[in-house]
Amino acid sequence: MLFVTGAHSVQERLAGFAVGADDYLTKPFAMEELLARVRAILQRTGQAPRRLWEVGDMVVDEDAHTVAVGDQLVDLTSIEFSLLVTFCRNPGRVLAKVQLLSEVWGFDQFSLNLVEVHVSALRRKLEAHRPRVIHTIRNVGYVLRP
Repeated sequence: MLFVTGAHSVQERLAGFAVGADDYLTKPFAMEELLARVRAILQRTGQAPRRLWEVGDMVVDEDAHTVAVGDQLVDLTSIEFSLLVTFCRNPGRVLAKVQLLSEVWGFDQFSLNLVEVHVSALRRKLEAHRPRVIHTIRNVGYVLRP
C-alpha cells in the first residue's frame, strides 16, 4: 500500500506505516516518482505485470530477455533485442531512424547507417524463423507489422 498525502510530519508518516503502508509519498511529487514507487511495490509483492508482446507467432518477453518464434528461441544481441522491444512498444507506428538512435542508443547525433545495419541484422535473424515483421517506410523509417 502506498500512501500519497500532503502531511509532512514524521509522526503522520509513522502512523501510515503502522496501519500497513509499504511506502509514503508527500505532495507535491513528480508523476514519474509515483509510477516508479508503484512498480517497486508491485515487483516486491510479485504482482508486477510481465512485459510481454505477441506479434503473430513471435513472443517477446522483455523481463526474461527472450524472443521465441513458435517453440524456437531466437538469439539476439542486446542492441537487436532493444530495437525489437522498441518496435513492440510502438506497434504499427512508424519510427524514424533518428528516433531509434535516441531510444536505443541514447543519442541522436550519429550516422543513421548504425540503425540500418542493426535493423538489417535483426530482420535477418527473425526472418530465418518467420515472415518479415519489420518493414521499411522509404524516407521515413521502420514499422512493426505482423
